[in-house]
Amino acid sequence: MSASCRRVGSCACGAVRFTLSDAPVDVIACHCETCRRWSGYLWGALRVPRHDISITGDTLRWWHASAAASRGFCTDCGSSLFFDKQEASYIGVAPGALDDSTGLMTTAHICIAEAGDYEAIAADVPQAAGPDTPRGNKR
Repeated sequence: MSASCRRVGSCACGAVRFTLSDAPVDVIACHCETCRRWSGYLWGALRVPRHDISITGDTLRWWHASAAASRGFCTDCGSSLFFDKQEASYIGVAPGALDDSTGLMTTAHICIAEAGDYEAIAADVPQAAGPDTPRGNKR
């Protein structure tokens, strides 16, 4: 892997850092009620294969949001960083936590049936009413 594929990021205060060993492909936007409450709007995530991420930092804590998923955050600054669905092959990583510009695009919206009434969702991006990623998405 070339160094140009590697991406690094952190929480707002820098206490939690992570490295992605391969460049992410796309951003998925989740509009479910829990993601909206967790992030304050919608939750954008890079779906990163588990073997492609390394996380460091003593202030990382995991909130067990449901029986099926946990969410990682920094206890010092409160940054919402990770979504970990049990038995999934990936971890969701907040694209806004990456140190550099990503060049990525939102390629799908999920859980739009729970979207806030203040959200405008682009009609030209694939959408799903529930949590399954719509067809045509790269991952």
